Amino acid sequence: MEKLRDKNSSTSEYLASLSAKYEVDPDRLFSSLVSAAENKEATCGDLSIVQRGETHEKIMFLILTGSEIVAQVSIFKTFLSEHSHPIRNFMGSEKIRRFLSKKASTSGAILIRDLRDGMTGVCLKAKVLEVSKPSTIYTYYGNSSNVANALIADETGTIRLCLWNDQIDSISTGDTIQIENGRTSTFKGQKQLNIGKKGMLTRIDNPYNQAKAAMNA
Repeated sequence: MEKLRDKNSSTSEYLASLSAKYEVDPDRLFSSLVSAAENKEATCGDLSIVQRGETHEKIMFLILTGSEIVAQVSIFKTFLSEHSHPIRNFMGSEKIRRFLSKKASTSGAILIRDLRDGMTGVCLKAKVLEVSKPSTIYTYYGNSSNVANALIADETGTIRLCLWNDQIDSISTGDTIQIENGRTSTFKGQKQLNIGKKGMLTRIDNPYNQAKAAMNA
């Protein structure tokens, strides 16, 4: 039984590396593997998963992007029957952290866990978990501005993003966003990310947003 656990752990870490490399949610990847085991094929973001056969203990999968095979893996059926988060639980492993850190440094992006107070020129990609209701504040000169906070997350953590005026309506819960030239600060003891006049906030289209737009057209 110990050897089986070791093999499942190795499979988890390998699939976690695929999740990080191809930027797919680890729980979604696991669900897609289960679906492919039952229905012969499934999709997960840009990945296609095809079942190629099975034995008494294992199921063989091909994982592709387009027509290119990026992985071939045999997975124990016991692994696919787990009810926890067998891939997500390995996203914090040293191997995956090193990969994500190298990927971020190559792309010029940074991870939320690495943000420190007073940083400038921050570039990162994150998912919007929630957006608060805006409130109105008044300056010393009597001018008013609307402000709201968004909770954003990547695979390493969460942080509050301060939104002003038109920025508030530019994103919604569930969106994936790209932030360029942001800066960090601390407000009431809590670290937060600000975009500022020289920064840029961009919503990245994803299949969910595209489907939502098509329904509303």
